[in-house]
Amino acid sequence: MADPPPFSPTIGLLTVSRVWEAALTEALKPLGLTTRKYGLLGHIRGMPGISFSELARRSRITVQSAHTAVAAFVEAGLVDDGTAHAGAASTLHTTAAGDALLARAAEVVARLDTDFATQHPGLTDALRAYVAGLFPPSP
Repeated sequence: MADPPPFSPTIGLLTVSRVWEAALTEALKPLGLTTRKYGLLGHIRGMPGISFSELARRSRITVQSAHTAVAAFVEAGLVDDGTAHAGAASTLHTTAAGDALLARAAEVVARLDTDFATQHPGLTDALRAYVAGLFPPSP
């Protein structure tokens, strides 16, 4: 029998990520959201007037996919594009319904965060420190 491979923190982190991404996916389903839709809607709320190009760049999707997603948000009443005609710059922003949906999604994330922190306090602290190091405060 071969020895098991040595522990890989990279593979370990990816495994933990997949487990909790699946939990988030399941928790968002009743709200009609996927993790991608949640992220897109959050970007639109966080940066009113965001362009389709910037939305695509931030979400790591194509501009065409951003247009498709936003069209679905507009149809569902979650996003408004006050200048939705060819050649005009977009003025995307979330509607009251979009803001309410994001508030409900934030409650879902908070529950998952509490569960994670309760089950893995040391890992929570390590992740907090790591992320803080990625984005140090401006001088």
